[in-house]
Amino acid sequence: MHVTVQLPRHPRSYCLTTNRFRLTLFLFALIGLASTPLAAQTLRVMSFNVRVPVQADGPNRWEARRDILVRTIREEHPDVLGTQELHQEQGDYIVSKLPQYAWFGIDRFGGHKDEHMGVFYRKDLLRVKDSGSFWLSDTPDKPGSITWGHPYPRMVTWALFEEIKSGRTFYYYNTHLPYQTQDEPARLKGAQEILSRLAAMPKGAPFILTGDLNTDASSPTYALLTKTLQDARATAPRVEGPEKTFHNFTGTPDQRIDFIMTRGFASTYYATVTTQQDGRYPSDHFPVVTDLRWATPH
Repeated sequence: MHVTVQLPRHPRSYCLTTNRFRLTLFLFALIGLASTPLAAQTLRVMSFNVRVPVQADGPNRWEARRDILVRTIREEHPDVLGTQELHQEQGDYIVSKLPQYAWFGIDRFGGHKDEHMGVFYRKDLLRVKDSGSFWLSDTPDKPGSITWGHPYPRMVTWALFEEIKSGRTFYYYNTHLPYQTQDEPARLKGAQEILSRLAAMPKGAPFILTGDLNTDASSPTYALLTKTLQDARATAPRVEGPEKTFHNFTGTPDQRIDFIMTRGFASTYYATVTTQQDGRYPSDHFPVVTDLRWATPH
């Protein structure tokens, strides 16, 4: 069989046809890039104090707001999410509605009956290479330990994560520092414990800290942490939402106590998320979210 291919008769016509073909390929390539999921280009991180499930909250009890909370997470689609005040029933409910996530952690007494620093992550994007917990006390390996005068155990739940596609790894810490005004010395000691463990990591290892620090950016605790870490909100070129995060179910925040801090990443976007439904909020805190770009290539 003979096949005859007829090219354009005029050289200029041939060039125009070729250029149009190349332009078409280029446009398809741009469309492909535009449709690439955000998670493939950056790491999206969220911190969320979800408020304990207590009936005394009345119209703001867990059962009345849990689906708004699930909606908030779904719409923000973090790759990794650090929660505070999480109880097991809340963590299990979230992943039952958002099965793309898994979660891990133990409660502040070492079991599963009290508040967890629960960490959620996208199972299709991230792999947990190692994980654990430690307590912010003079005996950090003792579950439930308190030695700095505050009334409740405080802890960190952590993980060494690996991006499944790229193989890049980062350390992730999630915490909730003491809440009383007079607890600033305990918060400061907690920050020192976190930084001492950061110093023992491989040099330059990428690191993310999320948490309800129960103190603001004017405090000694914040000053100490930001000597080593970057406040994602303070460094992001694009910021949305109010600066303050605690609003006690009113929608009008009066304190900024929820933070995301990093090393080895650049924050490209940061938002305080104010999602609500008919005046009901998912928690008494606004969650915060950031998009992080790896500071150095893998």
